[in-house]
Amino acid sequence: MEQRIIEQIEKVVGKEGYSIEPAVLYTYGFDASIFHNTPDIVVQPRTTEQVSEIMKIAHANRIPVVPRGSGTGLCGSAVPIKGGIVMAMQRMNKVKRVSVADLWVDVEAGCIYNDLNAELSKYGFFFPPSPGSAEACQIGGMVATNASGMRAVKYGATRDFVLGLTFVKADGEIVRCGTRTIKDASGYQLARLMCGSEGTLGIITEVTLKLTTKPKKSASCLCCFKNVEDAGKCISAIIARPLIPASCELMDSVSINAVNKARGNPLPNCGALCIVEVDGETDEVIDRDLKIVEEVANEIGATDVIPTKDKKLIAQWTDARKSVMTSLSALKPGCSSVSLADDMGVPVSLVPQAVKAFQEIAEKHNVTIATYGHASDGNLHTKMVIDPKNKDEWDRGVAAVNEIFDVCVNLGGTVTGEHGVGISKAPNFAKERASEMSTIRAIKAAMDPENILNPGKLDQWEGSILRNLRYPCPEYM
Repeated sequence: MEQRIIEQIEKVVGKEGYSIEPAVLYTYGFDASIFHNTPDIVVQPRTTEQVSEIMKIAHANRIPVVPRGSGTGLCGSAVPIKGGIVMAMQRMNKVKRVSVADLWVDVEAGCIYNDLNAELSKYGFFFPPSPGSAEACQIGGMVATNASGMRAVKYGATRDFVLGLTFVKADGEIVRCGTRTIKDASGYQLARLMCGSEGTLGIITEVTLKLTTKPKKSASCLCCFKNVEDAGKCISAIIARPLIPASCELMDSVSINAVNKARGNPLPNCGALCIVEVDGETDEVIDRDLKIVEEVANEIGATDVIPTKDKKLIAQWTDARKSVMTSLSALKPGCSSVSLADDMGVPVSLVPQAVKAFQEIAEKHNVTIATYGHASDGNLHTKMVIDPKNKDEWDRGVAAVNEIFDVCVNLGGTVTGEHGVGISKAPNFAKERASEMSTIRAIKAAMDPENILNPGKLDQWEGSILRNLRYPCPEYM
């Protein structure tokens, strides 16, 4: 990057507000995905006005800008694939105002999810989407990817809580959109458009979120099955009873074996399991819902059913479920768990059909696939365990991925339920949304005519996803 541009940036954010140190640049070339590319500079603004001034510099010089939260994304959305500026938002981390009487909170984009909920809990409220990276992920990144997690089935995803937000356009203009009212029928919903835009339309700097009350009681039930199809049938049967659980997590035998091997057997050995959480205001409600879960699980043919209100045991189960991705690498020496087909969504009633198809695809391509996820809203995760130095394993993995995505779309589902598109979903996203792509591109061109905001992602990625890999496979690095 030219020295004159660095000097302009320094005038805006000061010496402490940017870095061109090689080690820092290399680090900010990653997120939690399989991709890497080194930026030219990392900028850490403190205010919306500083973001605006940086965007004016970038716009005048046609420099790519990639906004970044904590780098917990799994699809490459925050990887600066074209170099340029990484706009790291961690210094804008304040909870600015909580208005419980009006049911909203104003928060800066860099605020950590768990930190926000720690503040909201003082008032008896919470922001419920519960992403797996809750201890690290930032609110701006959650909005940019429309993130969610275990509790989305009952409470909704991030988009369902965004009342308004502030963002900075490609040319530096500051836009405040949405309201601080629970209802809003005022024309085009720009705040919702920004949800899921992954930094391609603007830099989100502040967000107004709707509040909801935190339930007073909760309990969980672990249900064991002979196979993953029966576990899937149990989930759809619970929903159809009708009962909307607070969360319902599915794990297949590959996931269970990996966690037990890596973490000292915190889970029962079985062909598949569901961990169902229920919540409410009274013990009577909790006991009623737990009984329904037990009844349904036994009707489906559960081999064991373990209901509990023991917080320590529930925390053990939750921790085990969250550890699947990291535990999978323990299955095979020299292999790694990689995010290829990662967070597909299908109609809840078709979860059993989907997971059966995933198993058949894994066998066909001779790849190890773990299936798990927030199955009560149809959101499934598949992680592959491969030798990251082996080109053939990458090729077979991507072939399997493409078939998995095709299955989901053909079932009326989607290639991404909660993690976004980024790079790894881009080719299949284009297939799924083929009839929308011209409109998507028109919106992008109107809001970012110089194509400097997170370029090369979503609709702009071309060809295979096997390039710019972070792993030591020379053919694809």
